Amino acid sequence: MLPGEGIGPQVTRAALQVLEAVSAVTGIRSEVTTGGDIGCDAEKTGGNPLPEDVVAFCRDVFERSGAILNGPGGSRYVYDLRRQFDLFFKISPIQAHCGLADASPLKTDLLQGLDLLIARENISGLYQGLGDSIIDSDGALITRHAFTYRESEVMRFLNAAARLAATRRGILTVVFKQHGVPTISAMWQKCAQEVARIQGVLCKMVDIDLMAYQLISQPSEFDVIAAPNMFGDVLADLAAALLGSRAMSFSGNFTPLGHGVYQTNHGAAYDLADTDDASPVGQILSLAMMLRHSFGLEAEASAIEQGVQQVWRDGWRTREVMAEGAKLAGTRKMTELITEAAANAAERAQ
Repeated sequence: MLPGEGIGPQVTRAALQVLEAVSAVTGIRSEVTTGGDIGCDAEKTGGNPLPEDVVAFCRDVFERSGAILNGPGGSRYVYDLRRQFDLFFKISPIQAHCGLADASPLKTDLLQGLDLLIARENISGLYQGLGDSIIDSDGALITRHAFTYRESEVMRFLNAAARLAATRRGILTVVFKQHGVPTISAMWQKCAQEVARIQGVLCKMVDIDLMAYQLISQPSEFDVIAAPNMFGDVLADLAAALLGSRAMSFSGNFTPLGHGVYQTNHGAAYDLADTDDASPVGQILSLAMMLRHSFGLEAEASAIEQGVQQVWRDGWRTREVMAEGAKLAGTRKMTELITEAAANAAERAQ
């Protein structure tokens, strides 16, 4: 575990509390080790958001077939981590059972039966480019930023997305901007058509602006959405509105060998650190995703998700999704409620 910064230590501690309770019921054995500072905290003390000791920690975890539960990390931390370990494939689930429809600013029926995945290419594109600034002959400040896409990397990413779609409804939507960035879009379209043929899935190319509109207006039309780095980042946060709150959104990042780093999709929220107002839900659901995808612990993952749903059905809400008639729970109270409900769900499944 890498607790991270801001609210990270609070919400990762909450996730571990849930894990311990569920483990006590089901009998699974786990070894939890904790790494050092990351992000802005690490940068302040050592000048590097991804210090060497954290790299060594992650490498050791992966070599022992473990996975990383990651709290929020700022500055260049997540981008450098993804490049360091070739975490090329990110999945953000947008699913009804992990959302709270009545908290969404959108129509509540949009969440009913919703089940889509946003896949994001992590190690190329704008976020992994290089930039600089110059002063031109007129004394004007000029900034530049350059990035590349390698065809083999696009093929690898889209092939993984298409394989994922083939296990579901078989619909792959690939996001580009055909005439805005024509050369990159042409490469993505060529690769998308090839992987769709190989994997036997239906492939649709959609411009990013139309994609944003349709994601909010008709989300159930989509199955697996595959997007370049920056487009995928924006779409995943936008889709969090369907869940009810960005605090509920989470994701997994994967290497070609299947090593995983699991995180929330929200930031460090320094203003909420140590206030008991941070929602632990996204981090707890990221734990469930880790148990399912990295360790095959479907029963434990399902118990945690059922625990979250039960607490919501009982009318408890954290502050950012508080509603009239609901009962307010801070970080500690919400963690206690989910812990008890998840343990009960695990016990019923025995």
